Amino acid sequence: MKRKTFMWIGIALAAFAVASLLSLYAYGRFAESARGPEGHALPIAGEPTPIDRVVESLTADRPGEAGLVILSDNLDAFAIRASTARAAGRSLDLQYYIWHPDLTGNLLYNELLRAADRGVRVRLLLDDMNVHGSHSVLAALDTHPQIEVRLFNPTRAREGTLVRGAELLLRFFSVNRRMHNKTWLADGRIAVVGGRNVGDEYFDAAADVNFMDTDVAVVGPPVRQAEQIFDAYWNSVSAIPLEALVEAKPGALDRLRGSIDAGLQADRAGPYARRLQGSQGVRELLEGRRRIHWTRDAAIVSDPPEKAEGATPEPDWMTPLLLESASRVQRDLKVISPYFVPGEDGVRWLDGLRRRGVEVSILTNSLAANDVLAVHGGYAGYRAPLLESGVSLFELKPQGSGGGRASVFGSSGASLHTKAFVVDGAHGFIGSFNLDPRSMNLNTEMGLLFECPDAAAELEALYGMKTSAHTSYRLELADGGLRWHDDEAQPPTVWDREPEAGFWSRAIARAIGWLPVESQL
Repeated sequence: MKRKTFMWIGIALAAFAVASLLSLYAYGRFAESARGPEGHALPIAGEPTPIDRVVESLTADRPGEAGLVILSDNLDAFAIRASTARAAGRSLDLQYYIWHPDLTGNLLYNELLRAADRGVRVRLLLDDMNVHGSHSVLAALDTHPQIEVRLFNPTRAREGTLVRGAELLLRFFSVNRRMHNKTWLADGRIAVVGGRNVGDEYFDAAADVNFMDTDVAVVGPPVRQAEQIFDAYWNSVSAIPLEALVEAKPGALDRLRGSIDAGLQADRAGPYARRLQGSQGVRELLEGRRRIHWTRDAAIVSDPPEKAEGATPEPDWMTPLLLESASRVQRDLKVISPYFVPGEDGVRWLDGLRRRGVEVSILTNSLAANDVLAVHGGYAGYRAPLLESGVSLFELKPQGSGGGRASVFGSSGASLHTKAFVVDGAHGFIGSFNLDPRSMNLNTEMGLLFECPDAAAELEALYGMKTSAHTSYRLELADGGLRWHDDEAQPPTVWDREPEAGFWSRAIARAIGWLPVESQL
C-alpha cells in the first residue's frame, strides 16, 4: 500500500513537472509573438514645453549638475505627479509595481487622459501582479491613440480565479519574479523615483492606514538614465502589450471619461483639486517648501529587466551597487527598510561594520504597523543578534504618522514604506529596494544614489523624525529578552512582547518565522 502511494505521488509530481515545462514553453512562444514594436524616449526637440522652460531656467547656470527635491509629504508627492502630467507637452513614461484604480489612481489616470488628448505620448508599464482589478480602466485607456499600456510578466489567463491560479502555480518560478520599479518621467526633463506606488494609501487618501513614504524628483543628467532604464524595460521580452491580453469593449473610452469626470466632482477629490489649484505649477513644487539640492554626483540606477528572467547577477545590479556604496561608511549608517529581513549574511555584514566602530541604526515596521505579517515573521529572529552586536533598532508605531498629523480623511494609522539609507551624512539612496531576499534576488528594483551633504542632511532629518519617541519604539535586550520602549508615553512604557499587536498577529508572524520561506520574503 505504501509503495503504491509513493508511486502515485511520483506520477503526480512528474505530471506536474511536465505540465510546468509545457506551460513555460507555451508562454514563451506567446510572449515572443505578442511583443510590441520597440519604443524609445522622445528627443527634446521642437517648441519648448512648459516643463522644458521650467527645467531650463533652473539648470541654465548649473551645467552637468543634478537637482534633487526630496518628497516626503504625501500630498506633495501627488501634486508633483499631477502637475507634471498637466504641464507635459511631449511625453509621459510611467513605470509602476502598483497602480490602484481608486480615488487618487483615477485622478492621475484622468491627468494622463487629458495629456493624451493634447497630443502627449503616454507609455504606461505596470507589473501584472496587482492590476487584475483594473482591466476595464487600462483597456479603455489603451484604445486612445496616444496611450499604450504594457504589462510586465503577465499571466495569459485574465479572467477566472481557478484558471489564473492554475497558471500561477504552473509558472511559479517565473511569475514569482516581479518588477518593483517606480518611475514617473515627464517630457524627458523630470523624473520621480522612490518607494511610492500609485494609490490612496500612498497619498494620504486611505481611510484606515496610510504609508509614510519618500521619493525624489530629479532634474538634470540622471533623467536620461531613467529614460534608458524605462526603454530597456519597455522593450524587454517580459513587457507584453495589453491589447495582446485583453480586448476593450466598444465605447469603453467614452464610458471611462464619464466615470472619471464624475469622480472629479466627488467631495473626496476636493483636497487634491485644491492642492493643485493652490500651486502655481511645477516650478513652485520644485522650489517650494523643499529646497532643491544640487550635486554633480547623482545617478538613477536599476536592476536590468533580465533579472526577472533569472539571468546571472552582474556587478552593476542593485544589490552589489548598494552594498558597495554602503560599505564605504566610516562613521555612521542609517537605514530605513519597511520590509527588513537581513539574513545571516546581512547580520554578519552589519556586525562587521560595528566591529570597525561604525554606528549603525535601522528603522523598520513594528508588527502592528507592518502590512505584511510574513515579512515580520522573517525579520523577528534577527533582532536579538543585531542588538547584541550594537546595532540600534527602531520600529514604527502603528500611529506613527509624524507630528500627530492625521491624513486628509482622518486616518492616523501609519505603515512605513520608505526605502533609503544615509552614509556618513554625505551620501545616500532613495528607491524601491528593501533590505530583504526578495529585493536582493527576485524583484527588479531601482532608485537614486547620490553624494550631496545637503540632501543627506534632509534625509537624516527625516530619519530623526521617524525614529523619534513620538513615532517609533526603541528596542533593546534586557534580562535575556526583547524590550520595546515607548519613551513618549507618560509614564514611559516598556513592552516585553510585540506592542499593540493582537494574539493572532503575533502567532502568525511567529509561525511563519519557523517555516523555510525566508528566500521568498
